[in-house]
Amino acid sequence: MEPAQVVILLLIGYIIFTIDKRTQVFPRPPVLAGVGMILYFIPFFEGIELSEVTLYEVILPALLFISAYKFSVGALKANSWSIVLLSTAGLMLTVLGLGGVIYLTASLFVTLSFTEALLIAAILTPTDPVSVTSILHKSLDNEMVGDVVEGESLINDGTSYVIFATLLSIHQGSESFSFLSFMGEFLYVAIGGAFIGIVFGWLVSRAVHFTHHQEYQVMLSIVMAYGLFLLAEAFGISGVLATVAAGLMLSWEFNRINKEDHYRESLDHFWDVVEPTLLSLVFLLIGYTAVEHLKWEWFGFAAVVFVLSLIIRTVIVLLTSQSVPPIRKSISWKESLLISFGGVKGTMSVVLLLILEASDTGGTEAVMTVAFIAVLLSLFIQSIGVHPLAKLLKS
Repeated sequence: MEPAQVVILLLIGYIIFTIDKRTQVFPRPPVLAGVGMILYFIPFFEGIELSEVTLYEVILPALLFISAYKFSVGALKANSWSIVLLSTAGLMLTVLGLGGVIYLTASLFVTLSFTEALLIAAILTPTDPVSVTSILHKSLDNEMVGDVVEGESLINDGTSYVIFATLLSIHQGSESFSFLSFMGEFLYVAIGGAFIGIVFGWLVSRAVHFTHHQEYQVMLSIVMAYGLFLLAEAFGISGVLATVAAGLMLSWEFNRINKEDHYRESLDHFWDVVEPTLLSLVFLLIGYTAVEHLKWEWFGFAAVVFVLSLIIRTVIVLLTSQSVPPIRKSISWKESLLISFGGVKGTMSVVLLLILEASDTGGTEAVMTVAFIAVLLSLFIQSIGVHPLAKLLKS
């Protein structure tokens, strides 16, 4: 990507974020993605490429750290049952249920193996809170719905990646499925990632005492966000969950023991600039990249898959919120519907798609095309529709 292209992309992002600052309920990600789709047809932007390495190892760690660091630990504790169940057991049930109905429905449109149907489901299960949480917080008097959607997303990115990687290995024929081996691998990757993140988050919260220069404290947070992600991946555990756990731990420790210092202030100023910068680039590039995978002959099936993903997620969220006593007391069925609709697909889904594309696995054209269209439909329909739905259910 040429420097001039990057500058223009950042200018576009600045304009869109400025408009959103004035309207308060402006859905930035779908607008950015839509503009990115238009840019694909402009010769000046020819040759732009979004690779899985760029998205997964350069952009994602920073976005994960920012989301975790800024997320309220109090909100995590208050909604821990909902967040943990939806992002673990709920996500697994969603993959299995959605994969099953996609497999049964696919026979009306195309031939898909059960593993390919599960791959599509795994790609569509991670949620991206960027699109909707600020809108939910501004649309509702109760911030709980936005907190659950955001907290669930922080954890389910790591969960979905583990499930996707296992299914991809099965699809490639490199291993057969065993429930016990899958659960063992999942627990190792997930718990290992969370543990190393907590440890390093605690260490960094102490290390900042060695300097009172704000610039060096920011440098240390950058090293942690990227270094921890890469370290965890090198040991075969979840870099996603490690970075999330570290961000949460750092935030909690700052609030607990460093209230009189200005560590949070210096980090906030830096990462508050990084976040919109990266979000502008990533959603513009998602829209640009998606154009290459859009095939109108697949649109009907992809639309069905999108609707099925909404239905299955709604069923899982309702069953979880209305059957588990600690959750039933705090979440109504209306709020469950908003949590379901707020599960917009975004960055992590595209990461998984690009990993699938780079895997050189044959016969994945249908999976790529259907999933990309479904992600875009989710990004546009759910991001734009969540504000009027919140107002409707509130009345």
